[in-house]
Amino acid sequence: MAGAQHDSDPITLHERRTPRPLPLWRHLLGDELRRLRKERGETLGDTAAHAGISPQYLSEIERGVKDPSSEMIDAVAGALGVTLVDLADSVAGTLRASTPSKHEASASAGVFLLAA
Repeated sequence: MAGAQHDSDPITLHERRTPRPLPLWRHLLGDELRRLRKERGETLGDTAAHAGISPQYLSEIERGVKDPSSEMIDAVAGALGVTLVDLADSVAGTLRASTPSKHEASASAGVFLLAA
């Protein structure tokens, strides 16, 4: 079979043995804040001014470079017209969707045990 991968393929074995790292909360938060800001058609400067922070700091939050305090997150959320609870719930939902369930993780562990 052309293009078929074999169990001895080191990349395939590595991919099976190396779990995908979980995304960091600050990266998911930044992605959601950027999505909300763009949905409103605002610039970094617009949203930052409404939140009382600098555009540079908002940019760093959106890129996941900074890990802002809950007060800063609340200020940006308010500037975007959402509550802190709704923002956190949205980010948590994204995290849940990208994280294997306990059942999937157990099934994967069982496969590794069987392979050993």
